[in-house]
Amino acid sequence: MTTPAVSSGRIPEAVHRRRWAILGVLMLSLLIVVLDNSILNVAIKTISTPAPTGLGATQSELEWAINAYTLVFAGLLFTAGLLGDRLGRKKVLLGGLAVFGIGSALAAESGSPAQLILFRALMGLGAAFVMPATLAVLMNVFERDEQPKAIGLWAGGVGIAIAIGPITGGVLLDHFWWGSVFLVNVPIVLIALALMMWLVPDSRDPNPGRIDPIGVVLSIVGLVLLVYGIIKGGELADFTDTTVLATIAAGLAVLAAFVIVEKRSDHPSIDVTYFKNKVFSAAIAAIALVFFAAMGVTFFSVFYTQSVRGYSPLETGVLLLPLAAAQLVFAPRARLLVDRFGNRATTTAGMFVLAVTLAAFAVLDAGTPIWALEVVFFLMGTGMAHIMTPVSVVIMQALPREKAGSASALSNTFRQVGGALGIAILGSVLSTSYRNGIEDKLGPVPPGLRDTAGESIEATLGVAARLGPRGEALIGPANDAFLHAMHVTALCGAVVALLGTVLVAVFLPGRAEGPKQGEEQREAVVAAE
Repeated sequence: MTTPAVSSGRIPEAVHRRRWAILGVLMLSLLIVVLDNSILNVAIKTISTPAPTGLGATQSELEWAINAYTLVFAGLLFTAGLLGDRLGRKKVLLGGLAVFGIGSALAAESGSPAQLILFRALMGLGAAFVMPATLAVLMNVFERDEQPKAIGLWAGGVGIAIAIGPITGGVLLDHFWWGSVFLVNVPIVLIALALMMWLVPDSRDPNPGRIDPIGVVLSIVGLVLLVYGIIKGGELADFTDTTVLATIAAGLAVLAAFVIVEKRSDHPSIDVTYFKNKVFSAAIAAIALVFFAAMGVTFFSVFYTQSVRGYSPLETGVLLLPLAAAQLVFAPRARLLVDRFGNRATTTAGMFVLAVTLAAFAVLDAGTPIWALEVVFFLMGTGMAHIMTPVSVVIMQALPREKAGSASALSNTFRQVGGALGIAILGSVLSTSYRNGIEDKLGPVPPGLRDTAGESIEATLGVAARLGPRGEALIGPANDAFLHAMHVTALCGAVVALLGTVLVAVFLPGRAEGPKQGEEQREAVVAAE
């Protein structure tokens, strides 16, 4: 079936009639991308288990397995958005899904952590072309008055993926090998490709920007160097190490060069002039800070539930349901609170709730009633839902419809960069705190294994199992060291969320009165300072 193209002008009637079916296909495409990460959350402990059960990945290798995907994703999002604007969003969506499916199949057959990291990067390449195109198509098939509702439902798709991902991953890990958590993406990709070719119209920017290869290279190199230095510092438990400091400094220098190049370019990957506007900058920063805190906390919560509390991957997936359910329920409805109270009040409240729930992890221990953890997860999801929907609307309505790909790419770039830095920085805090807490308890461990045993709680428990009865004395200290490290890391995440609370309370627009509320909110965002 051939679908008519959608330009920046009037939406064709045939497309308008099936806009909700198109939204469903776009949500399925989004679900695939988010599903992969939510499945991986419950699989990281299994992947860290020695072969044949897993790959024996260290904590730093696990962080890279997540961040290889995230950094490629973030580094290419803006270029992917521009290519969609130039070549057509439907073509880019189809190509991105195909690459993502191939990367998933290869990741499932990885024979080492290094191969997994490589194929995760390939998956990130495909996902980078999917995410901005879905939101850009959405903005082109819905009229402006329906866009907030459509974006709310689109964001609710994230909640669906977060809900079914961990449970799906748990079921697969209970019955199949660890690679099944990646292979499950392939049939979903095939279904999405078929539906997309049938239903989704093509659209493009009549005046697309030029590609900026220098900017793309500088952004990826700078982020990789920065994240590598941070992860290496956590691995060594020493951020004063010369190599660590040099790598972090080099990353910051390359990112500074990226900003300079973008300011001087007539076709930048990221138009840095957008950030002169405080409202737009605050909205983008809010997204980055939310995912900085949330991704870092999700990383350690899986080890808390499985390594300390002894739950299986499937049980862990069930425990994560309140987090997903809250986002699924509240994300589409957050716009109602925005209509009543405004962006500032809604988002500030959401950020504060997120900060409180992150701080709550600092009081959890091995004997905390599990219902308390469920309440924390539910409130965390509620806070995130009331941040993402209003902030996404502010960002997407800041630019003209034909620039929807650019706006989507900016939003998702900072979300992914925030998540990558959250895993790197909070993961390094966790690693450093754990190593410092367990070092003096490794006396029973042979000298050749002590360094390995101190890497993470899974490494300590793995060495304890190899030592037999002698290693049983390590289990209690390992749990205590991890809980202390988790508490420190959670408080760091809470501080970041509080920073975000202040930011949105000061800079986001408040409630606009009258029937032209949506247009006035847009003008508040795009008006020059």
